[in-house]
Amino acid sequence: MDNHTKTDYISWTILIGLLLLVVEITFFNKGLVFSIIFAGFLLYFGGKRLYSSIGKLIFGLGCLVLFFTATDMIVFKFFIFAVIAYVLIYFYKSKNRPLLIQPVVKETDDRGTKLIKSEQMFKNVFYGRQKTPEEIYEWHDVNIQTGIGDTRIDLSNTVLPKGESVISIRNFIGNIQILVPYDIEVSVSHSVLTGTTVIFDEANDRLFNQSLVYRTDHYDLAIRKIKIMTSMGIGRLEVKRI
Repeated sequence: MDNHTKTDYISWTILIGLLLLVVEITFFNKGLVFSIIFAGFLLYFGGKRLYSSIGKLIFGLGCLVLFFTATDMIVFKFFIFAVIAYVLIYFYKSKNRPLLIQPVVKETDDRGTKLIKSEQMFKNVFYGRQKTPEEIYEWHDVNIQTGIGDTRIDLSNTVLPKGESVISIRNFIGNIQILVPYDIEVSVSHSVLTGTTVIFDEANDRLFNQSLVYRTDHYDLAIRKIKIMTSMGIGRLEVKRI
């Protein structure tokens, strides 16, 4: 969703929620106002006496009354549905239009020292799919945390600098695919709660709460090499030659 669509969605959600609240109080649950006022009364007087045991008890009771009152409301269920719908729509669109980030811009500080400022290839995202560009791009080490979504890194479209380059990805739910040229040595350190891995010719199905470590034969002596460190809750890691 673009910013305009997001604003419209939130505005309509709030408007419909307010209308549902008015309808619920007027026709279906006239005692709702009393419950909210009673909970507010408990929270107010309990909050003023939090230093005492009775104050904490009253405040806790107010929280419980407010919680059970809210969860029983139609408007509360509507907002839960709206949030879930927003997450699903956002995730669907991000899967079909992955975010592409390319290095940009050079700046100068006040002393005239030349600074190179690069937009990182990948960003921390809560939802969404990210991948490297299809065309040639400048390499920057990757160090990201993601929530739900897939990450695809194709190293055949870049030139790794001499030494050890690093890919570090912490993912909650989703798949990670890393495509490595044949002339690059690789080290893989992977931990997963539950999922699968395919690392070159080595496949592991039904992993549960495990850590795996692999490296190619000539990794220590290689001029250019890539160190891959990944961890995920649920998902699949694939590292293959291209």
